[in-house]
Amino acid sequence: MANILVPAATLPVAPQGSRAPGWYGLVFLVATEAALFIYLLFSYFFLSSQAPGPWPPSGAPPILSAAINTAILLASSATALWAQRGIEKGSAGRLIAGLSLTLILGAVFAGVQVHDWMHKPFNPATDAYGSLFYTVTGVHIAHVAVGLFILACLIVWAALGRFSARRHLHVTVGVLYWHFVDAVWLVVFATFFLTPRLG
Repeated sequence: MANILVPAATLPVAPQGSRAPGWYGLVFLVATEAALFIYLLFSYFFLSSQAPGPWPPSGAPPILSAAINTAILLASSATALWAQRGIEKGSAGRLIAGLSLTLILGAVFAGVQVHDWMHKPFNPATDAYGSLFYTVTGVHIAHVAVGLFILACLIVWAALGRFSARRHLHVTVGVLYWHFVDAVWLVVFATFFLTPRLG
């Protein structure tokens, strides 16, 4: 019986569809990372409930810069989604433009965050609040850095023509991760900047 050989050029070079193993892998990664943030934020609320004095000790942190930064990050989610919808329609140019805007907005967010860190009236060694503030926001900014790296890779791959309307799972996964980063920041923002103003 003769062997039937399939030419290599006809084999798929990337997964198709939106529910490949890489997508499920990211979903489970997001679940574990979400658990990490839940534990960190639980620590914050537990310590705030046990604090003998005011919480935060130095008063509620200024909100204007953080609110503007939140708007910047939300805008980056919109541009990421716009980019993803573009490649789903076969527009590589829209993908590159959208991801580039997302990268710029994400970098601005990170820059503003670092600037704010340097001008806080407390530091990680000041007290439990300072330690938690820098730990939680630091873990988040580490996720932002990973997201920026992913976006940069996607832009390079898009420029090399690796994505199409049929094959763009990497974009879907990368954008999903970026949305996760944005969603986590909303919870962090609410925890550190809004809840102190409720009591």
